[in-house]
Parts: sequence; C-alpha cells; structure tokens
Amino acid sequence: MLAIIGGSGFYTPGDDFELEEQFGPATAYGETSADVLRGRWRGAGILFLPRHGPGHRIPPHLVNYRANLRALADAGATRIVAVNAVGGISDDMPPLTLATPDQIIDYSSGRAHSFSDGSGDSVLHVDFTHPYSERLRAAIAAAARRAGQSLVTDGTYACTNGPRLETAAEVRRLARDGCSMVGMTGMPEAALARELDIDYASLALVVNWAAGVRADHISMPEILQNLEQGVARVRAVLGALVEDNLP
Repeated sequence: MLAIIGGSGFYTPGDDFELEEQFGPATAYGETSADVLRGRWRGAGILFLPRHGPGHRIPPHLVNYRANLRALADAGATRIVAVNAVGGISDDMPPLTLATPDQIIDYSSGRAHSFSDGSGDSVLHVDFTHPYSERLRAAIAAAARRAGQSLVTDGTYACTNGPRLETAAEVRRLARDGCSMVGMTGMPEAALARELDIDYASLALVVNWAAGVRADHISMPEILQNLEQGVARVRAVLGALVEDNLP
C-alpha cells in the first residue's frame, strides 16, 4: 500500500480523500506526529501521516521519525512518498521547482536515526548506497508527466537540523559538497524506511533560494506564498501516482 508523509503545507491529500479509518499515535517508539489516516483517494487505498502534526506544531529536529515509520509499516505501507519543502542551491532548483532527489547527505544531529538502538538481539546494517527507491522515483516522474508538471529527476538533498535556516557560509559548504537542495526532514526518515524494507522516495518542493544563493535574506512571506502555490502541483503529481495504483 502507498503511504504519503505530508510535509510543510501539505496536511491532507485533499477534499476528495475519503477517510475510512485512523489509528492512534502510540507505538513501541512513542507517539507518532498525528493519527495515521487510512482511506481512498482517486479510487485507490492509501495511508497518510502529516510529519509535523496538526497545525505544524512539531519542529523537524523533534519529529519522532521512528514512531512514524513504524506505524506506517504496521499499517501495511510498502511504498512511501515523502513530501519535503526545501531551499534551492543549484541553478536548476529555483523556487516552485518539483524534484525527486536521488542522493542525500545527512548533516543533522541528535536524532534517533536507527531502529538498531541496542535493545534488540542484533544490529541491522542496511545498504544505503542508493537511498531512494529507483522504481518509486521512476513512477513519480511518470506521474508528473501525466499530470503535466515539470519535475527535476535527480539531485542531492542536504538534511540539516533546523528549525533555523542555514547561514550563507553553510550553504556554500553544501554546494561544495555537491548538494542541490537543502531541507530539514529527509533524514533519518529515508534510512528508517530502508531498515523496514519499504520503498521510499521524496517529492521535494523548492520554496525559496537557500541562504546567500540569490539574496541577502530569506523572506518568510515569500516562502509561505510559494508553499501555497506549490502544494497544488504536489497534489497533482501525487494524485496521478495514486491513480496508477501500483502494487
């Protein structure tokens, strides 16, 4: 079953989502960001979970990623598309760009980043050479074409800790490292999905140029405006993906 993790500005699939069931937030790893919603969207069954909780109350460094991923797995998720709001670093990542990155670098700290926490009988070492599912990324690209939405089909996501935005010097470092976009929620989400053997991909929406790339400061009203405009495009791509009803 396809699960969607909603990011900033994307708190529900849409008015045409038909809720069938919702699960409470308790897991063995604590509480999820919100209830997991099971329902039908565009004729297909999906799961939905808003990463930051109702009203965007949970900052990125305090999201209980392990609880979220464990709850989705227990509810039957076999594929996860994560919606991420990001800042653009490379020239092909201006505001309102949609992208599905193919690589990630983790600059975050202090997050519970693995299910292997010493409480089990063994340590799981997963291959993370290619952090995103190529099959799911290809399906997102095909859905974008059918929805008439342009999509950048590669790129390296830099995951910083937040909730503050980065300095211009930090962004210059990320650019030197080969990063094309920067966000705060890509890890450990992607790695946890790999540990659970769930296909995982990101649908990233660029909401601003990263610090120092095009301007001396970042405008929060501009970010909010771009979120509002871009979410409609995100919803169009995901709707086309859901209609494919992949196994």
